[in-house]
Amino acid sequence: MDIIPLGPGFAAELRGVTLADVANDDAVYAAVRAAFEDHSVLLFRGQQISGEGQLAFSRRFGPPETTKVGSLGTGTHFVILTTIGDDGKVVPEDHRYALRNKANQLWHTDSSFKAVPALTSVLSARTIPDNGGETEFASTRLAFERLDPALQNKLEGSFAWHHYGHSRAKIAPGLATPEELEALPPRCWRLVWRNPVNRRGALYIASHTYAIEGMEKAEGLALIDELTAAATAPGTTYEHKWKPGDVIMWDNRATMHRGRPWPGDEARYMVRTTISATAADGLESLRPPKLQAAE
Repeated sequence: MDIIPLGPGFAAELRGVTLADVANDDAVYAAVRAAFEDHSVLLFRGQQISGEGQLAFSRRFGPPETTKVGSLGTGTHFVILTTIGDDGKVVPEDHRYALRNKANQLWHTDSSFKAVPALTSVLSARTIPDNGGETEFASTRLAFERLDPALQNKLEGSFAWHHYGHSRAKIAPGLATPEELEALPPRCWRLVWRNPVNRRGALYIASHTYAIEGMEKAEGLALIDELTAAATAPGTTYEHKWKPGDVIMWDNRATMHRGRPWPGDEARYMVRTTISATAADGLESLRPPKLQAAE
């Protein structure tokens, strides 16, 4: 297996390995898992992609999430990200599918708004536009390490609130349905997630983050914006241009990502599996003392 660096200090392409190799060979899985801990974002090109194969690969890293209410793929282990409607045509820009894709163009980490956040997400390209539609990644681990040590210490003892409705409201009123809001109440997590394998810390923030515990609302939002800007500054991100057969996985503990726009008349169909974090991934250290949700 060859590891080819892609981004500024993080992200790598793995060559000479397939999803099936990882699913079926313990030694290959161990090597890929080590690369995942080191590089945070891994690219596999030229893969023979199927739902069964993607899920078997994903299960090597932990328990797969069941897709939440309100998403395409509800009740399965797959999230369908598409702009193709039931009639096989690209939906208009005001369609819920298109609006949800716009929400995914905000910097975020997957599932921080859930009772159990995500370790990793695995995204496969099935139909991609001719132009645009890239996925951009930022290392919140490197962002944390760039901060002043005094601020690092302060953030390590801080907690942030996450809510699915907060990010969706930035795009359109009512984009998060009542059923989704009922199923996904606010969640609070430590602001820094420390990797138990290499002990490196990373900012744990997202477009879902709406408050900092113990701070006034405006002050907390200003800090969230400041940290997001620092993590995504020019020259610090990796933008992936998709090709057929590409599969990318990323560490939700140590990165943020966002989709990039593409022409409104071009189709895009992607399939994501998401793996829940466990105690072995540092989940228990992320949990706060019992707190009342911030308003």
